[in-house]
Formats: sequence, C-alpha cells, structure tokens
Amino acid sequence: MNETQDKINQIQLIQQNIQNISIQRQKFQIQETEIESALNEIEKTEVTYKIIGNIMVKSDKESLKKELKEKHEMLKVRISALEKQEERLRSNVEELQKEVLKDLENDAKQSKTSRRD
Repeated sequence: MNETQDKINQIQLIQQNIQNISIQRQKFQIQETEIESALNEIEKTEVTYKIIGNIMVKSDKESLKKELKEKHEMLKVRISALEKQEERLRSNVEELQKEVLKDLENDAKQSKTSRRD
C-alpha cells in the first residue's frame, strides 16, 4: 500500500507540473498572438515605433518586422516543446493511474481471500 501511495503522490506532482507547463504554454500563445497582430499592423503603416523600457522610439519597419518574425519563430519552438513535454507527462500520469488501479484491485482481492481464510 505504501508503494501505491507513493505512486499517487507522484501523480499529483506530475499533474502540478502539467498545470505549470500549461500556464506557461498559454502565456507564450498569447505572446504569439500579439506578435502576429503586430506584424499585421506593421503592414498597414509606413512609420513604425518600438517600445524600449519606458519610451517609444521610431524604428525601421523592415528590421522591426525581422525582429518580430524571429520572436514569433522562437515562440513557436517553445510552444511546441512545451506541448511535447505536456503530452509526455500526461502519458506518465495515465501509466501511473493504471498501475495504481491495478495495485488497488490486487489489494482488494488479497483482502477478500484473507477474510475467507
């Protein structure tokens, strides 16, 4: 039973990790959407500005587009990595849950046979 409890604790830890990864992935997805929106807006204007710290400075349109596209690609890679990590952890949770159920079923069978004796 102690081993089963360890598995349950492990499941809870993994689920917390999944939740943290999911939150991080969502933040990156929001940033990705903002960058896509910025790239669309850049196409509609001649003069572009960039925020640096607390000030806004005029920026070259092409270099700003290049910078945003690089950030966009980097976010896509990060999102993909987080999705894979999340998927791997979910798979681990499923396996542990199956093991816990099997352990509990075995414990129940053993206690039934113990009572008969």
